[in-house]
Amino acid sequence: MRRTSAGVEGIAPRGPGEPSYDPEHVIGVLEPLATESRRARLRDVISRRLSSVAVVMDAPYDPHNGAAIIRSCEAFGVQTVHVVERHKTPFAVARAVARSAEKWVDVTCHKDVSSLLRWSADAHMPLVGAHPEGELAPDVLASMPRVAIVLGNERDGIRSEIARACTGRVHVPMRGFIESLNVSVTAALLVYAATKDRIGDLDPAAQRRLYARGLIRSVPHAEEILAR
Repeated sequence: MRRTSAGVEGIAPRGPGEPSYDPEHVIGVLEPLATESRRARLRDVISRRLSSVAVVMDAPYDPHNGAAIIRSCEAFGVQTVHVVERHKTPFAVARAVARSAEKWVDVTCHKDVSSLLRWSADAHMPLVGAHPEGELAPDVLASMPRVAIVLGNERDGIRSEIARACTGRVHVPMRGFIESLNVSVTAALLVYAATKDRIGDLDPAAQRRLYARGLIRSVPHAEEILAR
């Protein structure tokens, strides 16, 4: 899944040849056609969206896990997910599991670790890796001004280059005989902990882009109307 959302300026279109729309143009045309309750719902959800928490997946193997992680991100208001691909296998999502969450979360795929680390530095997003022997408890994540939670591959964990770049490791405390959880369950628990009590912090331009995206998905035949 490279991008499944309708193209809005600043967000890549869904596929080659598809148009990219200016958010203000989309809003000007489509907002009057959406119901007031839908407009209010979009504004309310978007106002609580977060840019201060992100999730990084290191070459997820199972499309069902990837979909479940994106679904958790959407549910807890995390707007951005970064995926480092590996073994020339593109990132894929099981849409039946994602339940349309992939339409609202921005997913960036990186071909190599250096690309991810450049983003981390440029965005001032410290990386914290999920690890069964991590020294940090999940509730510490909520106190970090900005944080990107790194989740390892189901088979190999977090690759060494990314692990070395992490400023810390976080674990989910358990009291059973099992030593680890499914990666999607770990993601849900950590994202919940990291986002707890945070106030929405998307910048105004990002909010307008997401609002425009929501209008495209809310108004019947929206893209035909925009094309006219």
